[in-house]
Amino acid sequence: MKNNNAKTTITVIAMMFLFAMISFVTNMAAPFGTIWKFQYEWAGMVGNMMNFAAYLFMGIPAGMMITKMGYKKTALIALALGFIGIAVQFLSSRVGADAAVFGGVMNANYLIYLFGAFICGFCVCILNTVVNPMLNILGGGGNKGNQYIQIGGSLNSLSATLTPMLVGVMIGEVTKDTSMSNVAPLLLIAMGIFAVAFIIIALTKIQEPGQASGNVLENIKGALGFKQLVWGAVAVFFYVGVEVGIPGELIFYVSNMDLPNATAVAGSIAAIYWLLMLVGRFTSTFISGKVSSRTQVSCVAAVAIVFLLLAIFIPEMVTINLYAIVPLKCLFFILCGLCTSVMWGGIFNLSTEGLGKYTAAASGIFMTLVVGGGVMPLLQDAIARSVGYIQSYWLVIAMLVYILWYALRGSKVK
Repeated sequence: MKNNNAKTTITVIAMMFLFAMISFVTNMAAPFGTIWKFQYEWAGMVGNMMNFAAYLFMGIPAGMMITKMGYKKTALIALALGFIGIAVQFLSSRVGADAAVFGGVMNANYLIYLFGAFICGFCVCILNTVVNPMLNILGGGGNKGNQYIQIGGSLNSLSATLTPMLVGVMIGEVTKDTSMSNVAPLLLIAMGIFAVAFIIIALTKIQEPGQASGNVLENIKGALGFKQLVWGAVAVFFYVGVEVGIPGELIFYVSNMDLPNATAVAGSIAAIYWLLMLVGRFTSTFISGKVSSRTQVSCVAAVAIVFLLLAIFIPEMVTINLYAIVPLKCLFFILCGLCTSVMWGGIFNLSTEGLGKYTAAASGIFMTLVVGGGVMPLLQDAIARSVGYIQSYWLVIAMLVYILWYALRGSKVK
């Protein structure tokens, strides 16, 4: 019995380490984008989009890999892909800088970088497909399973906060002469981290949960027979759009104000949002063992809707000092970080409740819908260009209304 407990503890620690690796990879894309934006005005978020696009192609195959090979071997493949993806991005800092492609639209080094970002997207998608169900299963599902996911999410948020800071120090002040060669040492460090992580996971005895036998497509069909998973996949599509869209459009809103260093102020204000996500996830680790996922998600979704309604209707003339004098509505936008912090783990926990042997296939379906983090913010930005930044948040409210309905009704096990 003690031996089994020790194996479980080691496995939990390994999964939480991988959880931190996910945000380490993902959150390098945005600061790297500041380098490319100086070369191509449209290029700032394309690398980030390549990360999310990989989910669309890899989500279900990742679930199939777990079913066929188990969680440990699948995680090792993900780490190997992460090493390759970072290596390709490192290559972009060394070759092809003067070779134009696609009729001079971009240089070959940028194309190489995007390819590396896409490979890294495969890595984080597979890791997400491995880590979330493993923590949920090791916690026994229910409140304890959600608690494990929230603890892992706290480490994920910590890594998400520190990575851009580290990249920022490496880049320094961005000018037209700044290039990927400025962050080449960081990319070498990242490759080393992936190599060490591969060795650690390879040597770790991971307790593998039971897998569904039979045809892969039959397992997917079996998972889709659970309505809470189907509605939950839609919920996570909207959730990632909410999480990314709130601070993303806020940055554009503040950047266009008549303020000294408006762009820097906008970035600093948006950083508070991500910090509050860390605070929310850390706090949730203490209450998730006692408070159900349904209660947590429904409460935070309702509160987020209230925050956004206040942000929309409070006049711009009402101001607050957040690094600069800005409209008070900005405060309510960043407070939403406390709400979005617990939604990911709660929605995943509710979606996979009662799926048993179909959990791996369900996780693949779930991860495929993470592509919403690329789709919905683009739609929100299109609305913003048409009717204004603040009015675009009605789309976010609509997505939160769906998440609230899912927590209250759609997540009931059927």
